[in-house]
Amino acid sequence: MGYYNFRYLDLNDPLYFYSVILFAFALVLSIYAQVKVNGAFKKYSKVFCSVTGAEAAEKMLRAANVYSVKIERVSGDLTDHFDPRSNVIRLSENVYNTASVAAVGIACHEAGHAIQYAVGYAPIKLRNAIIPVTNIGSKLAVPILLLGMILSLPFLSLAGAVLFGLAVFFQLVTLPVEFNASSRAIQKIKETYILKSDEDIIAVRKVLTAAALTYVAALLLSLAQFLRLIALTNRRR
Repeated sequence: MGYYNFRYLDLNDPLYFYSVILFAFALVLSIYAQVKVNGAFKKYSKVFCSVTGAEAAEKMLRAANVYSVKIERVSGDLTDHFDPRSNVIRLSENVYNTASVAAVGIACHEAGHAIQYAVGYAPIKLRNAIIPVTNIGSKLAVPILLLGMILSLPFLSLAGAVLFGLAVFFQLVTLPVEFNASSRAIQKIKETYILKSDEDIIAVRKVLTAAALTYVAALLLSLAQFLRLIALTNRRR
């Protein structure tokens, strides 16, 4: 957000203008998505079922013939994640021991990530392969770009913008990974009768769709920042 200093807004620069519009839209979407996630989780945490989040994740893994993944409890709210390095699904306190539709949806989504690793899902392989480069690029992008501006070296500024583009690409690759994990979760919930009623499955879909929106918003925010940086480098040439 620090890149958007409107004192330097040049309406004659279409790239910059569109980046500001995209940024504003993405910011609104990000706030909306966060409200939807919190609201959906709160609402469907009160819809109880016969299994806890941990039990649902365990059942989903077994149905996919994945037996090497552990399930652990972690502190915090909505801190659920799959750690491929230790092969562990970590579920937050409100998910691990809670027998609710929301807990089942989130737990099974993380189990979906574990299954992706187990079956060698291509997008997650690509995402893992670019993580080291992306981490380096995201840290060096802005310093290199600013150094290029200070030294009046356009090629250096452009290099910084391109490095930031790697972070945008990473988030782009993340989208199919997240969508696929949710699809796997819903499919296995149906197949294994973790949840039996259509209403509960629809509720799970709402929770996971709200969560997916946060990734879409993050991608759009990064894309807006990327366009802004490109516009800055163009103006400095």
